[in-house]
Amino acid sequence: MSDAGRTKVAPCVHPRLSRRTAIQAGGIGLLGLGMNHVAGLREMATGAETLPKPKAVIYIFLSGGLTQHDSFDPKPDAPDNIRGEFSPIATETPGVQICEHLPMLAARSNKWAQVRSLSHPYNEHSQGHQVMLSGRTPMPRGFSGNRPQATDWPCLASVVGRVAPRRNNLPPTAVLPEKLIHVSGRTIPGQFAGLMGSEHDPWFIEASQFRTNEYIHGAFPQYGFHRWNGATNPKDYVFEAPRFTLGQGVLKKRFSRRVNLLGEIERQRRDLDQAARVEQFDRYRQGAVSLLMSGGIHRALDVHAADPKLQDRYGRNSFGWSLLMARQLVEAGCSLVQVNLGNDEAWDTHESSFKNLREFLLPPTDRALSALIDDLDERSLLDDTLIVMAGEFGRTPKIFTFPGAKSKRPGRDHWGAVQTVFFAGGGVRGGNVVGSSDKIGAYPKSDLQRPENMAATIYQALGLPRTTAWTDPLDRPNLVYHGEPIAGLT
Repeated sequence: MSDAGRTKVAPCVHPRLSRRTAIQAGGIGLLGLGMNHVAGLREMATGAETLPKPKAVIYIFLSGGLTQHDSFDPKPDAPDNIRGEFSPIATETPGVQICEHLPMLAARSNKWAQVRSLSHPYNEHSQGHQVMLSGRTPMPRGFSGNRPQATDWPCLASVVGRVAPRRNNLPPTAVLPEKLIHVSGRTIPGQFAGLMGSEHDPWFIEASQFRTNEYIHGAFPQYGFHRWNGATNPKDYVFEAPRFTLGQGVLKKRFSRRVNLLGEIERQRRDLDQAARVEQFDRYRQGAVSLLMSGGIHRALDVHAADPKLQDRYGRNSFGWSLLMARQLVEAGCSLVQVNLGNDEAWDTHESSFKNLREFLLPPTDRALSALIDDLDERSLLDDTLIVMAGEFGRTPKIFTFPGAKSKRPGRDHWGAVQTVFFAGGGVRGGNVVGSSDKIGAYPKSDLQRPENMAATIYQALGLPRTTAWTDPLDRPNLVYHGEPIAGLT
């Protein structure tokens, strides 16, 4: 994961678009594509050199906050109100124990590592999302927990999407299986491009579009649950990626008319402008059409067409299908895929914590993540694909029943002071444990790490040099790195 000997990535430069280029961009809009899906226009306008082929990252985000005590950092010698109901089990790595409900990962500990000392100062969901999805600890100017702001730090997916090359007509980054929408209906901040501008928002693949005004979470359809009522699997839930051949509501004839209209715009423009970059624009236009019409994108998104035995290995639920889709997208050419495992803060285990973790959250995660590691390894992709798994924060050491809790079963509160982050592949040394928390899992004891270090580890795994930067509308450079990669992982 060293930078030595790698080709430097040229900083991105904000293009000065002429009126004619704006018309061209509008023409692409006729195809139903956003500017963030046709990044070639920006490359065309700047003349930026081709970037080196990057490696890949799968960032698994556990919205709600995984409890470190009841997963990867058990405290068996702590008092009962801290230790919890679960017992630790041995892993394949001598001296390393994890939760008893992660047996498949325990058997593969030689292929993954963990950092038990990542910390930030926030205990509120929206702030935690902003920090852990952007890799920036300070709150951005004008931050609002109620809605995304144009002044927010850009998320990791937007940063990588801005500086990484396009391969095989795919956007460099993708987020699946859905945006993070709170049960109240508000969109959780931290997921978007913010300061970069909405044209750099990630490519959201809405494969899991189940919405409810109830606290219903989990890995549908096998492991759906209501936060305090237990097992719940709505009949109307489906997991299906969108099909891009027609777009949303665009029939073939209508699509053909749009392509023909775009061609007419081009013909008129050629009569008026014989600029040297006409052929380059034509190439990007054809790339946009190819993205819509190509069967390759469908194969990457169609998890239901995968080998039935492979689907069984991952789990026939939203967790398993999401990680399978992530593997297929990485294999197809995406540089970074963010997978939101669990809708609407599903890991926010305030109450019924042990029941919900034991029956609905840890089993599908254990199976799907183990299958992803094995699948990448069998395809000789694991060494070149870094897997990172984190939430917006950890959970409190103390277990208690919250005032007004409807289930009357205990849980843990929000806790930004420490969490465990999971790493696999990408050159990570299996069985490794970086840092430690104190004896009750409340604060880092050794080797403190920040979100900036996690983000730098991701950028380094993608081969991005330390000088990599993107520019804002005023042509001011914004460096990508804000910390050092986590030492000791490799």
